[in-house]
This record gives sequence, structure tokens and C-alpha cells, in this order.
Amino acid sequence: MTPDTFRALALTNPINAAILDRLPALGLEQAYLVAGCLYQAVWNARDGRAPGWGVKDYDLFYYDPDTRWEAEDAVIRRATGLFADLGVEVEVRNQARVHLWYPQRFGKVIAPLNSSRDSIAGFLVRCTCVGLSAAGEVVAPYGLEELAAGTLSPNLRTNNPAQYRIKIDSYRARWPWLVEGP
Repeated sequence: MTPDTFRALALTNPINAAILDRLPALGLEQAYLVAGCLYQAVWNARDGRAPGWGVKDYDLFYYDPDTRWEAEDAVIRRATGLFADLGVEVEVRNQARVHLWYPQRFGKVIAPLNSSRDSIAGFLVRCTCVGLSAAGEVVAPYGLEELAAGTLSPNLRTNNPAQYRIKIDSYRARWPWLVEGP
């Protein structure tokens, strides 16, 4: 799958397109729509389902060295207003803050992330490590081949077998044709 094909499939979901169209209004550095809303559009296209079928929320990553909760909360509140009419949950997170809450949520200490792209590269399942900017930049640090093939492989950078198993079992329950890779 080429980046152009990936982008086109992701944008068949009108919510993805609307979020990316409005994203520059937030004035965020390294802002990307990421993960489920993107790769699920690809898998849903293969199944002949609506592009947004099964999307729980829409994740936006940005990177701001200001790691105060108040700074992130101000961005979250602005985004809530900007996307309110879409009728979906848009979860906005400053990736410079991830190391502060990650141990409590996932039981593992991680080093501070250096960028939004660094964070995208850390999802548990390699083919889900995807992002799309408002300018159309595709971030896929491990390529798009596994995503197109429906191959689920662990991301060795984020070694968490128990959480990985939960993720892939959930994916395979919704898209049974997905296969486990190496």
C-alpha cells in the first residue's frame, strides 16, 4: 500500500477528513491524527463496511515541551469546542507528557518521548503505528505492508505481551481475516 492509497482510504471516513481540516486551527506543533480511526478505515474498506465502523474515538497527538497539565488541559478544552459538532470523542494528548502518566496506566516506566512521531512508533501492534497530519503527511515508521495485508505483529519496541494479546484478540473479533505475523 502506498502512502497515497493509505491517505485516500483514511479520508473516506468523513470524521477523519473534518478533524484534519480543522486541526490547523488549534495551532499545535507535530499534530497528527493517529491509530484506530486510520487503520480501521483500511480494514473496513476491505470488509465493505462504512469507513468509521467500530471507531471508538479519534486520537490526536501533538508535542509541546510544556508538560504542565494545565497547558494540555487548555488544548483539550479548545479541541472539545472545535470538534463538538462532529458527535464523536476526540482525545487530544501532548506526547511530551506521556512518560508522566504511563506507569500508572500501564505499570511500566518509559523514557520521555522526543516527538509525536516517536510516540506513533510505540503502539503495541506494528501495523497500527500510523499517523496523518493536516498537510497530508503519512507517518508509518514500519511501513504500510502489514496494514494492507492484515498482518498483526508485536512492536518489539513496546514489549508488553499481555496488552498485545488483548489488542489483537479485539481486532480479530471484529476483522476475523486478520492474521498474526512474526
